[in-house]
Amino acid sequence: MTTLVFGHKSPDTDSTGSPIVWAWYLNEIKGIPAKPVLLGEPNTEALFMLDKWDLDKPEILTALDADTKVVIVDTNNPAELPDNINDADITGIIDHHRLVAGLETRGPIEINIQPLACTATIMFKMIGKDWAQAPRGVKAAALSCILSDTLEFRSPTTTQEDRAIAEDIARDLGVDISEYAAEMFAAKSDVSSFSEAELLRMDSKEFDLDGTNLRVSVLETTSPAPLLERKDALMAEMPKVAEADGAAQVLLFIVDILKEEATLLVPNDMVKHIAEQSFGAEVSGDTVVLPGVMSRKKQIIPNLKM
Repeated sequence: MTTLVFGHKSPDTDSTGSPIVWAWYLNEIKGIPAKPVLLGEPNTEALFMLDKWDLDKPEILTALDADTKVVIVDTNNPAELPDNINDADITGIIDHHRLVAGLETRGPIEINIQPLACTATIMFKMIGKDWAQAPRGVKAAALSCILSDTLEFRSPTTTQEDRAIAEDIARDLGVDISEYAAEMFAAKSDVSSFSEAELLRMDSKEFDLDGTNLRVSVLETTSPAPLLERKDALMAEMPKVAEADGAAQVLLFIVDILKEEATLLVPNDMVKHIAEQSFGAEVSGDTVVLPGVMSRKKQIIPNLKM
């Protein structure tokens, strides 16, 4: 039976590239038949990575059959996985997020969750000396994942291990990190073809805040102006997305990678209250700038208060 390797819904670069890396390792080093799959269309940065390095776009999984062997990467949250994930045979979890309850396994499995900025960093360490056998595309996928998740080492989630491993892979590939990261971020910033609903779900996670279900969305960009020009349309779409997804509210943070700050859209009093309680912000309009806020995992979700 082929093992499916996948990350979370609304796949970003890490949830697109890391399944490629781990499926290669299982197939070529461990001798376990495996293939990477996606739980939705990847974002523009992930698509750029696939095209840049001539990587096949993984198949999009539309239904997960019971008893399928799976390895879950870049998440351990059942809300970000297929509804019937516990009907599958989960054989491994590799992640860098907080532990969330709800997954069930058939027996003991290997779980590797580390406080690093990127799943691919963990995989590099796990693969060890066998990394030398990885083809250029696999190495480039890992580098892309690390640069994306660390925002080229600007994110507060970045560790020295993330940076050192990315620099090691870049030297091996002959890649200039600054030039390549600029290409990646330009691709990520081009969201002109996406609807407001697609933008609100593009890079989002469900979060239960004291019994209130929130969809916490982040758009990372080097050009926030085009997104902010669409703020009225985005805010008008928020109640529709929230209702369709069973959430009380959508929180949208537009992260300016170069200025290292986030702009939170404030469509109503509930979001205004959350902004003031969570970030000590003074909100006087329909947006509020949060200096230094770049990471949902480390700076946004841990600080959310009602």
